Amino acid sequence: MSTPPSDPHIVSLVLQSKKALQDGEKICLRANELSTASAQTSVDVFILDAKVRWITDNVLEQLELAASVAKSIEEKRTKLNKQVQDWDNLRNKQTKALDKILDELGSQRVPPDFYLTSAASSIFGSQESEAQVTSRQANGLSALSRSPSDTIQVPQPKPPSDRKKWKTLRDFVDDQAIEEIFEGMEQDHRIVEDILCRTDEYSEKLNTAIRSISDFLPENTPPPSIEQLITGQDSAQVGMAGHLESLAAHYDQMGNALRESEAGDAFSEDDLQDMNRDTEELPSILSELEDNLRFVTITHEQLCQIRDTNQEHLKRLSSVLDELDELGDIMMDMLQTQETVESECEDQFTEMQRRLLTVEDLQQRFISYQTAFRKLILEIARRRVYKEAAENIVRGMMDQLTAMTEEERQVREHFNREHGAHLPEDLCLCISNLPTKWEISSWAGENLESLPDIPTDMVTEARNYVHRTEPPAVINGTESL
Repeated sequence: MSTPPSDPHIVSLVLQSKKALQDGEKICLRANELSTASAQTSVDVFILDAKVRWITDNVLEQLELAASVAKSIEEKRTKLNKQVQDWDNLRNKQTKALDKILDELGSQRVPPDFYLTSAASSIFGSQESEAQVTSRQANGLSALSRSPSDTIQVPQPKPPSDRKKWKTLRDFVDDQAIEEIFEGMEQDHRIVEDILCRTDEYSEKLNTAIRSISDFLPENTPPPSIEQLITGQDSAQVGMAGHLESLAAHYDQMGNALRESEAGDAFSEDDLQDMNRDTEELPSILSELEDNLRFVTITHEQLCQIRDTNQEHLKRLSSVLDELDELGDIMMDMLQTQETVESECEDQFTEMQRRLLTVEDLQQRFISYQTAFRKLILEIARRRVYKEAAENIVRGMMDQLTAMTEEERQVREHFNREHGAHLPEDLCLCISNLPTKWEISSWAGENLESLPDIPTDMVTEARNYVHRTEPPAVINGTESL
């Protein structure tokens, strides 16, 4: 049977089949090359990814260590600042207490008789006014003299009656020494603040560097699964192999048909339609091969991109490691400086604590000073009672002796008038003697004791204060007087 003129020629079908097979082989060959390259690239990806992860993990560990160092420095700074704050609070408390007792001393008036005396008998020691020193030196008395003439009183002006003009206990306090102590405490505070300032920005600098390095680290985004990519690529190649086998089988079939045609065999209409239909499917098969090739190519490009990204990450991590080494050196310097600061602060705290003890001691001394002055007032008042009682006794004895002597004189005169004329003159010559007159004076000619004049209200105030602050005590002496 002859072939209809409208049917495709078998030779043309063979050529189309051959061309399709050749194109399919090229596509598969390219896919195979890409697959082989992808396999090597995937190995490189695994190696690079392992390096990136290992370095990143180590960097993160170092950053955690740096963060702990920053936290440690900040905690130590906070502890030192707390010590300074505690000291400052205690200083303010003790300073207020000292100011309070000084104000009380400033409100406690001192009677002029207590300090308008010679230095030798001053109850406050050598605290003389400049006028007194000048007056004493003008009379030829040296400030260091121990001559008995020092007890000679230089005539003093009459004490002022206006109590506002009287001195206070505060006038006998060395304000300059107290001011020097306060200035020393303030200087100590400035010194320790200057020491602490050396590490003010350490924690912030470390945390800033840590954030900078951490932000520069590669993003920890999970890459596509290499196994899935390779598996998908293999699946595509398996499909391509099947398509290539179909192309080869179709080409063999068409070659056989060509040989049979050349041998004079004729094909039926159905056979020609089947061959035409199979030939028309070749473009769709090639299209599927190209789609698979594109998939393999995309997979290969993804693997290459992952590899290139990891290589960039390694380059970035190299600079990160350099910055990390620099940060390590900075941390070592910071830690050494922090140790030095702590040592210097401890030494300074010792000095600051010593000054606090000095202020506390001053406060107690001034409290004792105030209490002793009030007791001094009571002691002077007691001595005045004793002095007046003793003088009253002496005056009474003098009056009694004078009366006895006068009575004796009168008795003797009466005896002499009645019996003296009848007695020989040379008999008992003492009969005409007058009675002995008596005089009571201080021992060995000592001067009479002179006591300061104290207003009654000050004595009452001092007695009330002592009774409020101290339990009653048995006092030996002339208190009952």
